[in-house]
Amino acid sequence: MASYNKVLLLGNLTRDPELRVTPKGTAVCQFGLAVNRQFKDESGQTREEVTFVDLEAWGKQAETIAKYLTKGRPLFVEGRLKLDQWDDKTSGQKRSKLKVVLENFQFLGGPREGGAPGSPGGDDTGMDQTAERHIPPARPGASAPKPAAASASDEDVPF
Repeated sequence: MASYNKVLLLGNLTRDPELRVTPKGTAVCQFGLAVNRQFKDESGQTREEVTFVDLEAWGKQAETIAKYLTKGRPLFVEGRLKLDQWDDKTSGQKRSKLKVVLENFQFLGGPREGGAPGSPGGDDTGMDQTAERHIPPARPGASAPKPAAASASDEDVPF
């Protein structure tokens, strides 16, 4: 039987990323993401539900996330689910935790107010924000979007 493991999330970091290095020298970064969902309940009132997700990034992506992101920043991630299992040292019980292993990501938003140095979108990062961006291939049989026809002349543009 075929299987498919893909997760797409858009949310805000719940804490500053924690960067570590394995004994072999590979960077690994752990961080959390809060994903909000708004819905109307049975009485018609708008409610909000928050899901907290633990994420893990490896290699160059781990270094990039740790360098440019902080708590509260928005991020779009693509990854896969992974189940970690271990024995609790204090109780001896089996424990498990579901997390997302990052495969691709994209920074969202611009620099914070005040233009903090090193923030994504700022002039001093020296990093192309599209470097980590993944654009999925077009579906078979799908036609490419057609560009909109220009109806306004250059004089009509307000900027």
